[in-house]
Amino acid sequence: MISQQTNAALKEWAVVCRALADGRQTLLIRKGGIEEIRDGFQVTHRDFWLFPTYVHQKAADLVPAVRAEFEEVRAAQPPADRVPFQLCATVEHVAKVMDLERLRSLEGLHILSWDCVASRFNYRNRPGVHVMTLRVYRRPGIVALKNTPRYDGCVSWVELDEALETEGCTPVLADAEFDARLADIQARLEGAGIST
Repeated sequence: MISQQTNAALKEWAVVCRALADGRQTLLIRKGGIEEIRDGFQVTHRDFWLFPTYVHQKAADLVPAVRAEFEEVRAAQPPADRVPFQLCATVEHVAKVMDLERLRSLEGLHILSWDCVASRFNYRNRPGVHVMTLRVYRRPGIVALKNTPRYDGCVSWVELDEALETEGCTPVLADAEFDARLADIQARLEGAGIST
């Protein structure tokens, strides 16, 4: 169940946000931003808004089937001084995966290329990633907030200047479909690392 409002937001590539929005993807593979490398990525919020970003995303980091879509997303980038919010999510399962080959079992469940996954896993010679299974919800309309320098930087989590209401948000996937995907992801990652 999602909170009635929250000011927590997780930065994610805009093209990945689109895949989450239409139900093609239910998980995120996270390493953490440059500013988080010392302590590592942590799931500090169980529900949050998805903050679409355009920094660092590139077509080569995506599976070939979505590379044309990447160009569409990039062309539709909003002005730099505004951030559009339409998706919120709850974290339903987290696994810290320490075996790179176990991540191959997730191919087809996300839009990242294998090279991108492997690069994240090995970033800064500190092996491991977090795999977060998300229940994604969509607002009926977009709320655009003013972008501020405080939101900049290579960090995963930001606290928005105002809490946004989640009233009217509806799940992207029906309960049965989401439950089946969650069970599938948990089965694929069983024994792969620390699960919460």
